[in-house]
Amino acid sequence: MTEPQPISSPLGTLSRREIPDLVRSQLEALLKNGDLQGAKAILVPVQPVDIAEAIEGMPEAMQAIAFRLLSKQEATEVYEHLDTSVQQVLLEDFKRQDVLDIIGNMSPDDRARLLDELPSKVVRRLRAQLSPTEWQSTALLMGYESGTAGRIMTPEYISVRENMSVAQTLERIRTLSPVAEIIYYLYVMDSERRLTGIVSLRDLVISSPEEKISEIMTRDVVFVHTDTDGEEVSRLIQRYDFLAIPVVDREQRLVGVITIDDAIDIMEQETTEDIYALGGVQTDGDNYFEMSLWTVARRRVVWLFVLLLTNTVTGSIINSQQDLLQQVVVLTAFIPLLTGTGGNVGAQSSTVVIRGMNTDEIRLLGPLKVVFREGIAGALLGTILGTLATIWAYFLLQVNLQVAFCVGISLIAISILASVSGSALPFLFRAIKLDPALMSAPFITTAVDVLGVLIYFNIAKLFLGL
Repeated sequence: MTEPQPISSPLGTLSRREIPDLVRSQLEALLKNGDLQGAKAILVPVQPVDIAEAIEGMPEAMQAIAFRLLSKQEATEVYEHLDTSVQQVLLEDFKRQDVLDIIGNMSPDDRARLLDELPSKVVRRLRAQLSPTEWQSTALLMGYESGTAGRIMTPEYISVRENMSVAQTLERIRTLSPVAEIIYYLYVMDSERRLTGIVSLRDLVISSPEEKISEIMTRDVVFVHTDTDGEEVSRLIQRYDFLAIPVVDREQRLVGVITIDDAIDIMEQETTEDIYALGGVQTDGDNYFEMSLWTVARRRVVWLFVLLLTNTVTGSIINSQQDLLQQVVVLTAFIPLLTGTGGNVGAQSSTVVIRGMNTDEIRLLGPLKVVFREGIAGALLGTILGTLATIWAYFLLQVNLQVAFCVGISLIAISILASVSGSALPFLFRAIKLDPALMSAPFITTAVDVLGVLIYFNIAKLFLGL
């Protein structure tokens, strides 16, 4: 059997995206040859997130073998980065002690996220194996509504009192740092666990050991409540450039913190959902490329069916204008141009408005100003496109000047309609508690197709005197 070649290039010379692929190929070759020591040596200099990606791309039979090469501490870190489907496969291969070593050492928020995605029978088995303390900390988070700050926070933080000295606080950090998820911020609480202030590690380091926490702490604390939406939490962390943000209950008692890595995950998930929604694809937070083809078809067919009905309505309108089209057959040639341009203009407006909603860029303008602004933009775009279409139709296609003017003016009207619809519908759907991204695209297409064709035919009748 051919011996696998050693890694010919140091990891430091590779791009970060190349490392998982190289590690995976080397691991597979070594495991096929039964060289467990060589495979274990390859993993030593590799970051946990890269190891996780390498394991995810391996054949299922090799995943558990590769995972067992890791030390207990590293195994927990790698496991937290694995996709849920791979986590479940590994759980089925773990012995009871392996489960306790890995799941028990996970941070409560990561453990809660894992249990939330696993089948109920697997969760019951894990619950029986976890200690009462581990299960209690996880169940506390799972008791909050999905997508809220309470669900994604971690209770592993360091708290201090105002009367503690800097020296005492630094010693407390040394003692609790192994079990704390973040040590860069320390949270000041009173005797009833109410949040009264915050102090950074930087402030501690530059202060004298005798100073009291009350002298250096910040009392104006930015915090969120347990029922605050996760997307709003991410915006606050981004707005204030925080590494973490405290979470309090309704009595202002500190119950956890949300770190920046969790905020980034939320922003990525929300952005992905919005992009899919703009295309009329429902994902429900699942990895699209890991869903079965039947599920993919089922979730994409809904809006395609809406568009099918739309085209049926548009076709009926065109069919009802047979007399007009028989007299001026050339009008038919411009229908795809008008509806296609209108759909594109509407999609542009809805995209910028939905993105502005997500980033709060349009909060100060308000819906009316945004819709008015987009309506003016639509008029400008329509004028430019309509002028070009008129010139193109008259000089290049050699159509009647009146027909060319019909096309140009219709394009202006349709562009205004599309811009107004594209900017107004996201506000309307948000007001009635529907997802603006998911609902806007098909309805914009519906409005532009149906109303655009009606506008075109009525302008043609007016100009041509029919």
